[in-house]
Amino acid sequence: MSFQNFFKRGLPAGFVFALSVFSTTSLAQTVAYTPDTVAERNNLYCAGFVQNSPMNTERRLIGATEEQDGFLYSQSNDVYLNIGANRGVKVGDIMSVVRPRGQVKTRWTNKGELGQYVQEIGTVEIVRVKAEVSVARVRNSCDVMLLGDLVQPWQQRTSPKFVERPSLDRYADPSGKAMGRLFMARDNQEMITRDQIVFVDLGSEDNAKIGDYLTIFRPLGKGNILNGPPESVSARVEGFQSLTYRGGRFSNQAARKKGDNANGQVVTTPDAKDGRPSDIRKVIGEGVILNVKERTATVVITRTVQEIHTGDWVEIQ
Repeated sequence: MSFQNFFKRGLPAGFVFALSVFSTTSLAQTVAYTPDTVAERNNLYCAGFVQNSPMNTERRLIGATEEQDGFLYSQSNDVYLNIGANRGVKVGDIMSVVRPRGQVKTRWTNKGELGQYVQEIGTVEIVRVKAEVSVARVRNSCDVMLLGDLVQPWQQRTSPKFVERPSLDRYADPSGKAMGRLFMARDNQEMITRDQIVFVDLGSEDNAKIGDYLTIFRPLGKGNILNGPPESVSARVEGFQSLTYRGGRFSNQAARKKGDNANGQVVTTPDAKDGRPSDIRKVIGEGVILNVKERTATVVITRTVQEIHTGDWVEIQ
């Protein structure tokens, strides 16, 4: 059959299907998706923050049209705010809903008081304005809203742009810039991985800025959640040999003896570490600052070598 007759009669259905699959697969193999920003949606507007300065508690949710049926309000529900035309509120205004959760108490900082942890709950849009109150519709909800939650003017945020970066240097030397600690993670997580939100005790007072990259690290030998024995085995292990053919009392897994003639005490692990440089460390990840307050910053984890947890160290790159 000639090619002209083949195409005049039309392509067989099976051939068309195979061709479409091949084309789709080829396209998928050649076009790779890369994000434009390091954070969006939930990680950008629902991350929360730790603020040292006091919050304005005058503006708040005081009612809801469906409050007879429950205490929780989310997307598309209508709520009442205690601000109206007397406070300059207009239809179409967007307000952020936040919930202060209390003062942060942590041993993972040397700064003392870091401030209050503020949970970001979502946004509402003003749909009706009265003299002293206004009606707002829940536009986006990170979590359920409650009566008593605070509202404040919404501020647009811009995430740092995603850029291709060199491979993470697991043996990077210190940068010499500000260092701090990862003292808390969102939702009380303790084992943290990529794309999750954490809080560090580096803020505007440390010249931290939105978009700064942080190296996450810990000193060598730190980070095991289990407390193992201080040494592998004792210097002398016996009792496994026969009664007749007795060998020497040496353990193949024990440390060496001190002295040129091996006639001293066993070299313990602390002995072996004594005098080594203090700046060698284990790099375990990388993060980007999304929001900066006075003494703290909100960070999204972008790369990990292994699990990260509260108490790890951070350093501005």
